[in-house]
Amino acid sequence: MIRAAIFDMDGLLVDSEPLWQEAELEVFGALGVPITREGCVETRGLRADEVVALWNRRHPWAGPGEREVHARLLEAMAALLRARGRAMPGALQAVESMRRRTGRLALASSSPMMLIDAVLDTLGVRGAFDVVHSAESEAYGKPHPAVFLSARAARMACIAVPEAAQRHDPRFSIADRVLDSLLDLETVDWASIEAAKR
Repeated sequence: MIRAAIFDMDGLLVDSEPLWQEAELEVFGALGVPITREGCVETRGLRADEVVALWNRRHPWAGPGEREVHARLLEAMAALLRARGRAMPGALQAVESMRRRTGRLALASSSPMMLIDAVLDTLGVRGAFDVVHSAESEAYGKPHPAVFLSARAARMACIAVPEAAQRHDPRFSIADRVLDSLLDLETVDWASIEAAKR
């Protein structure tokens, strides 16, 4: 029996990647960093402080320190999320469905709490989650696999919903099921997953 569900946020519940790119282009571009949308893709999934440190190593800027630039990036992203944040296909239905199925939901994200708050408010799902956790307090953000390895070690079911370009990435083979979108969540045979973990 599934007793609880943990959702990721960026790219799963909210279509945040285009907004991250806009925020990065705005903030780093103002510092003279020769950043492109293609360059933004390279840092996808990293914590914002890790993104700032990476670009400062590659193209050191004069003036504001990394902490200030980090704050500017988060402020720009929070504003974009509140203005134009949109749920991914099937996201709101998936949250409602898993809430009915399990009664307990958590949200775990590598984004800082100010961005998590912006998403929860914008999507109107704050009340759906019993626990909300940010990796800003963790030693390592993505792509460090600790969260996924912990799920496997705890015999938890892991459902992956990669973007189309990464659908056949072998790294997702660790997941119990790989879906094209959260619209397919209703097709998951939970009984077979549970049986395989016994």
